[in-house]
Amino acid sequence: MKVALKISASALALVALLLAGCTQEQQNKISRDIQNWTGTNGVLEIYAGDKLVRRFLKVDKLSTALGTDDGKPRNYRYGYGVLDENLNMQVDPTEKKVYFEFSDFSTVVFFENPH
Repeated sequence: MKVALKISASALALVALLLAGCTQEQQNKISRDIQNWTGTNGVLEIYAGDKLVRRFLKVDKLSTALGTDDGKPRNYRYGYGVLDENLNMQVDPTEKKVYFEFSDFSTVVFFENPH
């Protein structure tokens, strides 16, 4: 047990030292890569004015669309999540995972599910 704990502590110290030598942008990229691998229990809410009109649960990540020919970012984001049809913040048996898109000009809030 003590050997495993020492190895874990050493590995953690090594990771901390490596991260300390990275720029903030490199640290953010590493964090995003880890989140992409482990997933995020995200919630995406879409508003029309001040009214909530759509909510997606269990969103792992949001991606930026890239042009096929030029590879440049497009003006919309996309992802997959469970459409919360009744807006009760719970995945009900009849609610399914769907693909969604929203433009850069949409009013959205993305956050980690607190439940």
